[in-house]
Amino acid sequence: MNTIDDLKAVISKKKGLAKNNKFAVSFTPPNQNLVNIDRETVVGSLATGRNVGVKDFVYDGRDISILCDQVELPPRSISTLDYQSDRQSNKFPYTHIDGDVTMHFILTNDYYMKTLFDTWMSTVIDVDNYDIGYKDDYTADIVIQALDQENFPIYGVKLERAYPIDINMIALSNADEEFSRLTVSIAYDKYVVEGPVSSTKSRISSMVPNDVKSKLESIKDKLPSKVTGSNKKLIGGLGRKI
Repeated sequence: MNTIDDLKAVISKKKGLAKNNKFAVSFTPPNQNLVNIDRETVVGSLATGRNVGVKDFVYDGRDISILCDQVELPPRSISTLDYQSDRQSNKFPYTHIDGDVTMHFILTNDYYMKTLFDTWMSTVIDVDNYDIGYKDDYTADIVIQALDQENFPIYGVKLERAYPIDINMIALSNADEEFSRLTVSIAYDKYVVEGPVSSTKSRISSMVPNDVKSKLESIKDKLPSKVTGSNKKLIGGLGRKI
């Protein structure tokens, strides 16, 4: 019979217990640029007397992780068929199903996350013209990490070719003084389990806007043909992995 000391020994050997509140979420919407100056936002900020600086218009991928209040690691189930063999019925697998992922975000006074997902969803389907976008243009990889006590990744999941499919309503009420939250459902092609090193690379890459990656690829292509060694490979790697 196992004792409490046996349990303590296993927990100690496995570096302690995992905490639900130690996590990170990283992604960059496919239409997001490094610098994004919106005229309405500027005019609105000036009208309310708020100081506007350069940092207000420079995309910082860390903001999303900080504002993410809750997230789920994706579920996966195996679909089976019942097969009658002799006297016994057995189950045989034929495919798997990856469930949608739900994310919860804290809303700031500029409704940053609401605007971000509204804009992202409009690239999936243009509700004015009823046009459906090309999947390569409206999807992005999303990285979810479980962290240890020192905030190092211990388990990572990458949602490949992900995009929002549902933005829940936001209830506004005079009787409620709590800060607002946004709930979003995410669909994706598949998820890939990653280790600490590969997950860190994926997270860094997911936080870099596409315009920056494109410029790095352009620099690589313009290098002289004789530069075929480590320098060209390094720049190409940055374009894919930053």
